[in-house]
Amino acid sequence: MKIYVWISAAILMAVFSEMDYTYARTEDWQEIFFRSNQACRADNYQEAIEGYNLLIASGCINGHIYYNLGNAYFREGRIGHAVLNYERARLLIPRDADLNFNLRYAKDRTQDAIPESGPFINNVLFWIDSFSAGELLWCFSVLNLLFWAVMIARLFRRSEWSYYVFLILLVLWLSAGVSFGFRWHQVENDKRAVIVQAEVDVLAGPDSRDTTLFKLHEGAVVHNERQENGWYLISLPDRKRGWIPAKAAEMVKI
Repeated sequence: MKIYVWISAAILMAVFSEMDYTYARTEDWQEIFFRSNQACRADNYQEAIEGYNLLIASGCINGHIYYNLGNAYFREGRIGHAVLNYERARLLIPRDADLNFNLRYAKDRTQDAIPESGPFINNVLFWIDSFSAGELLWCFSVLNLLFWAVMIARLFRRSEWSYYVFLILLVLWLSAGVSFGFRWHQVENDKRAVIVQAEVDVLAGPDSRDTTLFKLHEGAVVHNERQENGWYLISLPDRKRGWIPAKAAEMVKI
């Protein structure tokens, strides 16, 4: 009997220890986030940038952290890194009005006028870009529970109202499932990259001695087709293509 008591006590101690660790870690993140915000307000942008990057490196993936990091980079005059982190924030908090305004403003400050282009499916499922993958998964999960609950209820009692509820839930369930599937695929296969160097030569091949085709400047959003020996083969919506050093750009995908 005593051994069961000791085992139970050990389990409870382990659970409470994990809870304390998680709480302490959350408190640490909140403290770093607060200090970083204070540093940004005091125009200590480099300190703020280091704090936000520390949070991200610690695994704290949050749209507001990326948004604040983008603001700090923008105020420091690093447009490329600002656009990069605004784009990352938009994956997590796509409907944030301040974020979308700042992203448009930052892109207006870039030297290269590159139009945004999305897949045709985004014109059909026009609401996808307004939701994060996590939000769509949550909606699909709730609708999935409701759908199967109504299905089971109809096995025991059929009525006219339950039939119409079933049809409505079926449409919503399918829409949410398809939306989540496409959004997840879009995020997981995001090939966008942002130029973070002040200026970069786009070359005909993955060699610094190759011919310069054109130039790009920080903040330009490009499509990364593939990587080869420290080089990116990038393309633009107007079908221009070329090679840039991998260090000249960073991928948007988190």
